[in-house]
Amino acid sequence: MKNLTNSLKIAFLVLAFTSISSYVFAQTHQIATFNIRWDNPNDEGNLWKDRLPHVAALIQFHQISLFGTQEGLNHQVNQLKDALGYDYLGVGRDDGAEKGEYTAIFFDPELYKLHEQGTFWLSPTPEKPSKGWNAALNRICSWGKFEDLEGNQFYAFNIHYDHIGQQAREESSKLVIQKIAEINSENLPVILMGDFNVTPDNPAYTTITQSPDWKDARLISKIPSYGPRGTFTGFDWEILPDGIIDHIFINGAIQVNRHGILSDNYGKKYPSDHFPVMVEIEF
Repeated sequence: MKNLTNSLKIAFLVLAFTSISSYVFAQTHQIATFNIRWDNPNDEGNLWKDRLPHVAALIQFHQISLFGTQEGLNHQVNQLKDALGYDYLGVGRDDGAEKGEYTAIFFDPELYKLHEQGTFWLSPTPEKPSKGWNAALNRICSWGKFEDLEGNQFYAFNIHYDHIGQQAREESSKLVIQKIAEINSENLPVILMGDFNVTPDNPAYTTITQSPDWKDARLISKIPSYGPRGTFTGFDWEILPDGIIDHIFINGAIQVNRHGILSDNYGKKYPSDHFPVMVEIEF
């Protein structure tokens, strides 16, 4: 009887230790979307060469391991890659190679394995460089299929919608949802992020949130979202923005632990004219 009691105690301790270990060591992921602002030589006082170290420092401090950028030109994404020691995927929107702005996805190669990648254009001809509907510019979505250290596989899609054409934004949402369903034939968890250039009251936003199983990470965070109420600053230090246009949506078995709009600054300057949006998730 004594031996049986000891065996039960040992079994209980092993079970408890296993449960605690699983909880403590479960991999969490700091994911973000960050419009880094193109290298505009007219941005006096906010030039890219001065902002780059602060963009990289923000990513490092918040331990963001995978993030999507918007507006970065070829030299910008490569400079950021070198500063962080991360890999990235993506192409220029003007030629599908190196010309024009990227919707690059950066990731820590020590934490993620990239299995597949691609880019499509937000237009009726998504397979080739093109401008869609009433958009002012070519717009793209770059994506990757990733695997984390625990063997969890997931997709990340990164977009930048047009800033002028409302029809283009609405049609882009329909296209993106359709393309994700086609690409994600295994029904893996999906992260959709980017600069959507719309607030939550816009049909281009609600097209996504009203689609089956799609959720705005901000609204399902386990703790209330942290930070200011908006994401576009225009580098204006005096007034905090009001209106979120940079979003992270999730689909599938993803738990959102926290969501924040990061207003980090240096000497009353911002690293970009957009605040990055970060979430901490678990699979």
